[in-house]
Amino acid sequence: MGLSQEDKERLLRALEEDAEFRLAVVGLLGITDLQSSIRELTSAVRELVNGQGKILEIMRQLLENQERLWEGQNRLFEGQNRLWEIQGKLLEVVNKLLEVDKQLLENQEMMWRELRWLRGALLEIRNALGGGFEYYTANVVRTILRERGFDCEVLVNVTLPIDGYKEVDIFCPDPLVVGEVTMTLRSIEETNKELEKLNASVTVAEKFTGKKTYLKVLAVENAPSDVTQYLTEKAREQGIYLILGREYEKWY
Repeated sequence: MGLSQEDKERLLRALEEDAEFRLAVVGLLGITDLQSSIRELTSAVRELVNGQGKILEIMRQLLENQERLWEGQNRLFEGQNRLWEIQGKLLEVVNKLLEVDKQLLENQEMMWRELRWLRGALLEIRNALGGGFEYYTANVVRTILRERGFDCEVLVNVTLPIDGYKEVDIFCPDPLVVGEVTMTLRSIEETNKELEKLNASVTVAEKFTGKKTYLKVLAVENAPSDVTQYLTEKAREQGIYLILGREYEKWY
């Protein structure tokens, strides 16, 4: 038997006005369990949503880190490309330097050939002309050394890099021979200066070679008799091998 309209109105009024009755009806209908289930479902959904948000945040951070990694890799590739470019340019420079060095060696070899040819030509000219007094002195010294058991080349006009530069007219390094050559000595004063010059050359040569002088030579092509006499005495006193070219009498 169904409820009348009046019964329904009284029931609805009781549900609205009587809390205990309303709870009793809810319990009877099982709505409490339904609400609890809804709350649990809502809580689970909320946790799922929160968990998904955390997952999304982690994924976002991973994407950002991946982008940074890609940027770093791109910079690394760019740096590596620059390094290869620099290495290529360095190889080009090295190749050019090797070419220049090769050209320098070829030019140096050519220069030495030309110098040897020029030296030979000058020697031929000198021999053809009979040589100057300096070369005459060098030949005399070379002969003296051979007689004493030495076979060495006697050099003419040698520049020694000691205390600046010092030019020595006659030079042999082993045994150490030092000589000065002059065309003319006209006075005792000039003679003393020439002796000082020879002694200075000896000092420089000994400093350059680290050896003691074996033979000091002074060659004078022209000198008056009084200078010759004075020079002979000084040469004897100082252990100088004296070479005289021509002696003449002074006219006053």
